[in-house]
Amino acid sequence: MKVTVYCASSAQIAPKYFEATEALARLLVAQNIHVVFGGGSRGLMGKLADVVLAEGGHIQGIMPQFMNKVEWGHPNVKDFIYTETMSARKELLIIGTDAVITLPGGSGTFEELLEVITLKRLGLFTKPIIILNTDGYYNPLKQMLERTVEEKFMHEKHLDMWTFVDEPHQVIPAIENAADWNGGAINFASI
Repeated sequence: MKVTVYCASSAQIAPKYFEATEALARLLVAQNIHVVFGGGSRGLMGKLADVVLAEGGHIQGIMPQFMNKVEWGHPNVKDFIYTETMSARKELLIIGTDAVITLPGGSGTFEELLEVITLKRLGLFTKPIIILNTDGYYNPLKQMLERTVEEKFMHEKHLDMWTFVDEPHQVIPAIENAADWNGGAINFASI
């Protein structure tokens, strides 16, 4: 299995987010899951890579070349793909993945998550999307997504596109139990 992990590059965040990331990384390696991430060396990206590598797992970084030029790339990740643009990076992050896992993050993480939700709504991405809601970080997003359905911007079926979980140990079961999704989603993308 291969999963894509979206997460923060900030090193200034609270320890609870690093602890959850470490726990998740250990679980992924224990299940022999190949990890793909944004390639960064700091913040949750750095912690994810450090733990996966220390535990003997496999991790692949995907990063625009301009970011690597300012030394953002993780120096110990040997499997790396460099892209020309952020758009190319986002595209490669989800090609061939079996699931997307989103950890807490900022605008870049939000952008990646909302783009993959949009692709899933259109039936162009059909894999599970799991949002690790450490200490309620994503509660406002959960409320907003639910409001899109309440206000008829999206169909009630769209609530099946993602799963929020509170703890790292819930991520793999959430992937395994995610609602089926297929390209036919385009037929109810617009309500």
